[in-house]
Amino acid sequence: MAAKKLPKRAVISKNLTFVNITQMQCQTIQVVEDIILDKKQLQSYKGYNNYGAWLKDKYKGHRVFKVIVDGGFTCPNRDGSKGYGGCTYCNVDSFTPSVSRNAPTLREQVEQGMERAIKGNKADKFIIYFQPNTNTYAPAHYLKMLYDEALSINTENIVGLSVGTRPDCIDAEKIALLESYTDRFDVDLEMGMESIYNDTLNQINRGCTHEELISALALTENTKLDVCVHTIFGFPWETKEMMLKYADEINRHAQIKFVKFHHLHIVEGSVMGVKYKREPFKLFSLPDYADFLCELLPLVREDIVIQRLFGLSDRELLIAPNWGLKKSEIQYYIDQQILTRGVVQGSAL
Repeated sequence: MAAKKLPKRAVISKNLTFVNITQMQCQTIQVVEDIILDKKQLQSYKGYNNYGAWLKDKYKGHRVFKVIVDGGFTCPNRDGSKGYGGCTYCNVDSFTPSVSRNAPTLREQVEQGMERAIKGNKADKFIIYFQPNTNTYAPAHYLKMLYDEALSINTENIVGLSVGTRPDCIDAEKIALLESYTDRFDVDLEMGMESIYNDTLNQINRGCTHEELISALALTENTKLDVCVHTIFGFPWETKEMMLKYADEINRHAQIKFVKFHHLHIVEGSVMGVKYKREPFKLFSLPDYADFLCELLPLVREDIVIQRLFGLSDRELLIAPNWGLKKSEIQYYIDQQILTRGVVQGSAL
């Protein structure tokens, strides 16, 4: 489902104020709020192929939410197989919900995650999401045991399995295992691209190359798996022109169905966090990041579904950039910038 055309609208403006903690200043941004004659159009139009609308359309109006579970995995650049310390930007706790960190068993994580989604978001269908660390970094028989257990809980209301991993921890046997679930569930294989440049991957201690991502993508050709790639924008040595080229690389792989775009943020407990405190470097402001996305989206294939436009860390772990806004307010600001500028995903192709 491609991005929808802009409906007829009337426009008013309002101010949104955010605090830029890193620069110790308060900024007020004027955003545009659309009054759309058809409320359904207002809910569905964003100028890009957004994941929320895709889920609603695919699952016929059901409220589908991801339940994040921690399978107790590590990463090959943490345990010494390919290095130590992990990716320099990473602290796993910064993006893992406390309900997953604190629940001792897989069953409790799934049950509590479902309960929270039902109470907080009125969810009625679920995607089991193995997110923290590298969730294929184990023998296939062990992975099957974990996936089977998670999918056995409230199975009638589970519509999907999503597995986050690294491209160097995928092989034909694991692809076959994941594909074996596709007769019952939609299966999303999420791989960290992070950057398309090997120099960047080396600087962030990634422990794998972009060529290994290409090889992993080749394994997914002609399978029933939905492939998602995760990128990070804002490494200080990459220029805007370099980052815009990510779109070309994503576009050329037809098997990529989903993307997650994140801006670089610096968190406590990471190597990059230590370096940033010693010598701060430039990071995206919210207006600058919105500007960048407005240039990027027209370059992205219109059929690709965008699961995220930005990432957030737990506030107590976030060092920078602290935009001083809630997730919903950041989303609102970015969406309004896309809308008012008439940005349409894929329009430059």
